[in-house]
Amino acid sequence: MTRTATQRTTTGWIPLAVLATAQFLVVLSTSIVNVALPQIRAGLDLSDAGQAWTVNAYVLVFGALLLPGGRAGDVYGLRRVFLLGIGQFALSSLGAALAPTAIVLIVCRAAQGIGAALLAPTALALVLTLYPDRERRGIALGVWGAVSGAGGAAGVLLSGLLTSLYGWRAVFVVMVPLALAVLVAAWLLVGADRPRGGSLDAAGAVTVTAGLVALTYGLSGPWPLALIGLALLGLFVMLQRRAADPLLPTRMSVVAVPNVLMALLGAVWLGLFYFLPLYQQRALGYSPLEAGLTQLPLAVVITLSSWVTGKVSGRHVLPVGLLVLAAGLAWLSRTPADGTFLIDLLGPTLLIGIGLGVAFVRLTAMSSAGIQATDNGLAGGLVNATRQIGGAIGLSFLNLLPSSGAAFLACAALTVLISALSTRKA
Repeated sequence: MTRTATQRTTTGWIPLAVLATAQFLVVLSTSIVNVALPQIRAGLDLSDAGQAWTVNAYVLVFGALLLPGGRAGDVYGLRRVFLLGIGQFALSSLGAALAPTAIVLIVCRAAQGIGAALLAPTALALVLTLYPDRERRGIALGVWGAVSGAGGAAGVLLSGLLTSLYGWRAVFVVMVPLALAVLVAAWLLVGADRPRGGSLDAAGAVTVTAGLVALTYGLSGPWPLALIGLALLGLFVMLQRRAADPLLPTRMSVVAVPNVLMALLGAVWLGLFYFLPLYQQRALGYSPLEAGLTQLPLAVVITLSSWVTGKVSGRHVLPVGLLVLAAGLAWLSRTPADGTFLIDLLGPTLLIGIGLGVAFVRLTAMSSAGIQATDNGLAGGLVNATRQIGGAIGLSFLNLLPSSGAAFLACAALTVLISALSTRKA
């Protein structure tokens, strides 16, 4: 990066606001369709499979392409790939809003996933590049954790509001002007970086992408696909050992543990924002608007917790935060059929918000510690990929449980495990 570009982009926090908004859109797009699914199903006459693919098309493509997307940023330029990704995201969101049939909607959701896989890792890499010193990076990652954690709750909130007021197409329409605004702002305010050069490991990109898609889809559908996915991932590992410029070089092993923890947290995160709206609407009889509004305290607490966590240090912050998250999930697992918001939902969601804020900030920071600057894009892709794929795999297993309460209790147990594992790395 040139000296002029560096000075222009690190004198203030506006570039961070632009990049964090892009990350918010990525997380928002994962959860914003959940509350709107009944209306989408009625409007486009979706089958059960079509309804599932409205969610899975985005989640699978996004998660599977994150590693190639992050490495593409290192090779061809972070800003260049980011702008390409946010442009793709805007166009595909517009396509989803205008979709006349279920097939078109699913294709546009997959195209959204491609755009997200390009912009999410490069956005995080640009943040790591623009704010390299410890204090400013801590603040930046606090903001990043806030938007990453609150995006799930905000998706449920916005989905409820927009669906009730304007119909299901509004959940896609709202992302178009936001994405275009990010595109223009990034073009003007984020300086061009210097590409690392080299080449993208095509064989590695193809095998890891196909392997992750087959594995995650096979876990919730035809199980032989899961075996094929495992075989392709094994082939990916073999190819990486022989590649001159591997997609996932061995030097990235320094962040292996935090990425494993992020994968486990992804299962908890996606499980929470999948089962909580279902419980509220099916068991408690909430409307989409009511289900959305009840997420506001959770979103606020995640934001505040992330902000505070970015400013404090201490090796016990992460394990304790995870135990708070586990306590909230265990409390939520009671899920009485005649529950009320003030008695049965508010308390656990406040604990969950505190824990999620701590966990996202700390694990994101750990997943970028000790890596070379030329690997920032790959680090961003890896931490996003582990969370997304961990979430998809985890949700496949959580769906086998008999109730929302059982799913929340399983998430609590998993969070306790993450806390125990994190004590050695926190």
